Amino acid sequence: MSELRELYQEVILDHNKRPRNYGPLEPFNHKADGHNPLCGDNVTVYLEVEDGIVKDLAFEGRGCAISVASASMMTELVKGKPVADAERLFDSFHHLCTDDAAAAPPDGLEDEMDSLQVLSGVREFPMRVKCATLAWHTMHAALHGEREVSTE
Repeated sequence: MSELRELYQEVILDHNKRPRNYGPLEPFNHKADGHNPLCGDNVTVYLEVEDGIVKDLAFEGRGCAISVASASMMTELVKGKPVADAERLFDSFHHLCTDDAAAAPPDGLEDEMDSLQVLSGVREFPMRVKCATLAWHTMHAALHGEREVSTE
């Protein structure tokens, strides 16, 4: 196994074992529940958005290591960002997980996209793409006033 692949696995296992920003958030003004019926992953994403900035966000739920690690990383990368940047990260992450062609990261978000590369291997396993993107779709739904999203 290459050193880079081992590092990626260590990062994913660390976020799964010690998820950041895990648990309910108080106060929050956006919330959505996400479900992946194919594997049973469930996630709730809470956001506190003020003046167009994601002041805080958290998640809770249960799922596989990929799902939990992705949610944990998402909360670290989106917290403190303008909503527009959160949406650009959502779009770019979805592209990273589903498209083999390398796309340039959005301007000003290169570091964030670099750290998400650890999850890019899921595109080789289409069933895992839904695990990796569940929390992101749930955040996107919450920002748009939707209460529930499914990867079905």
